[in-house]
Amino acid sequence: MRVLLIEDDDRVALPLMEGLRRFGFTVEHAGTGADGLAAPEAAMVLLDLGLPDMDGLDVCRAIRSRSSVPIIMITARDDEVDRVLGLELGADDYVSKPFGVRELVARIRAVTRRARPAGADTPGTEPDPSADPAPARTPDVQRIGPLTIDRRTRQVRLHRAPIALAPKEFDLLVCLAEDPGAVCSRRQILDTAWEPNFFGPTKTLDVHIAALRRKLGDSSWIENIRGIGFRLVPPAHADTTSAAVPARGGTPR
Repeated sequence: MRVLLIEDDDRVALPLMEGLRRFGFTVEHAGTGADGLAAPEAAMVLLDLGLPDMDGLDVCRAIRSRSSVPIIMITARDDEVDRVLGLELGADDYVSKPFGVRELVARIRAVTRRARPAGADTPGTEPDPSADPAPARTPDVQRIGPLTIDRRTRQVRLHRAPIALAPKEFDLLVCLAEDPGAVCSRRQILDTAWEPNFFGPTKTLDVHIAALRRKLGDSSWIENIRGIGFRLVPPAHADTTSAAVPARGGTPR
């Protein structure tokens, strides 16, 4: 996803750009409101309200007058009126300084899910989760072939049979499922499913990958891209695979 960051303070902008790029985003930086308005349209705008040449609320108004691109305001202002006014002018969300990259990434993903148009179902028919291997999603429920992930209830089903996952296994699966088929680097996974700047043994990730593969019943669900990371893909025979049997014994935490 291409993100336009409109932020004048390099002490904020540079670490933020680096952090977002580690999560797979392409970031273009504009240091003034004028530069931001002149930049090519992106898939997401991160807009600081305290700009040197013009008020961020005016930038928000100008962007919204010509585009429906999602806008997340970045603000150090404590006044609730400014935040409310920004939302009324068309911003989709806001984060208050200071904030963590993980929080911002979560908000970007949430806003993106809300902005994505839902596919229309044929009247009078029930969706078959195993009929189409392409990912389908509602704000909380995602289907990838026969695999269903409910983020709100933290439940996972394969061929409609429940799979019991440990908390970290669920977080790991959700991370890989954010963009099925795309490669997630080991660092990106650790930053997302564990903690930013995780310094523990990387073997932890391999242990959880192995446990998750076992519970999915087919190791080909999670491909190892040597030297880079992992990606989640439905096995070629996923529509005929029987439901995975929950693994017995201890579960890594």
